[in-house]
This record gives sequence, C-alpha cells and structure tokens, in this order.
Amino acid sequence: MKYIWSPWRMKYIRSDKQKDGCVFCNELKKVDGPENLIVERFNHSCAILNRYPYTSGHMMVVPFEHRATLEDLSDETLAEIMRVTVKVMKVLRKVYSPQGFNIGVNVGEAAGAGILEHVHLHIVPRWSGDTNFVSILGNVRVLPETLEDSYSNIKSEWQKLFS
Repeated sequence: MKYIWSPWRMKYIRSDKQKDGCVFCNELKKVDGPENLIVERFNHSCAILNRYPYTSGHMMVVPFEHRATLEDLSDETLAEIMRVTVKVMKVLRKVYSPQGFNIGVNVGEAAGAGILEHVHLHIVPRWSGDTNFVSILGNVRVLPETLEDSYSNIKSEWQKLFS
C-alpha cells in the first residue's frame, strides 16, 4: 500500500528492524507523545495510534508483556486489554463518528501478523463505503489527516472523557 505521508513509512522501511529490537518495546521506552503515538498508559497495556493506519483513528492496544500470542498473557493483562479497547472505541466515536469498527488480533504470520513477537489488538474505525476503488485499483490509502493531527485530536478527546 502507498500512503500520502510517506516519510513515516520510509523511515520504518529503511530501518534495520532485526537490530532495533521489538518496535512496541522500543516505543514503550520513550516518553509518551506524538513521537511514540502512545495516547495513554495503564497498568498492563497502552492505547497507541497505528503508525501505518488503514483509516484515520486506527489504534491499537499493546500489552507491556512481550508475548507472541494471547494465550501467553496474564489474566490481568487480558482483562485490561478489553477495558482499554472499550475506552478507545468511546474516544474514536467522539472524534470520528464511525459507523462501525473492525477489532481484531493477528496471531502468527499466516494470520497476517506484521509484528510476530509482540501481540496487540487493532481497533479500526469504519464507515459505509470507506473501501473504494482507490484502495483496490491504486493500492493507495487516502487519509484525510496526518498522524500528528490524529494524535492531537484523540489525545484531547481522551483527556475530556477520562481525566
């Protein structure tokens, strides 16, 4: 897929991912903000924007535990992931007014996991007709705002709802 804001993607593509370690663990070491896209941290997980979103507002819930599959996460982490997912949905409804959501976990390469070693849950806002010929024929995703704008809008709404 092509993105309209390619500098983020090119930085990732050109990086030595093996040498750099786990992308999520690396982001968790940084101070939260637009650089690592973490909107909020909890006891066992965090809510974070996807750096390569399918739609504006595409977020993830990432456990702090570095595990490849849900079966290896603690019960506390599993429960928190679902509570955080509901919070993410509430915020995304306020910011983007989606008509639905795709929520899922890709476990293993055969299931499409892009980051095999650190399981995470995707929350993707959806609208009727949001998959059109541009994505299919042009292999391009059109996003109406930058990641920085998405982060700012989501973070602001998060603070209004949960602070």
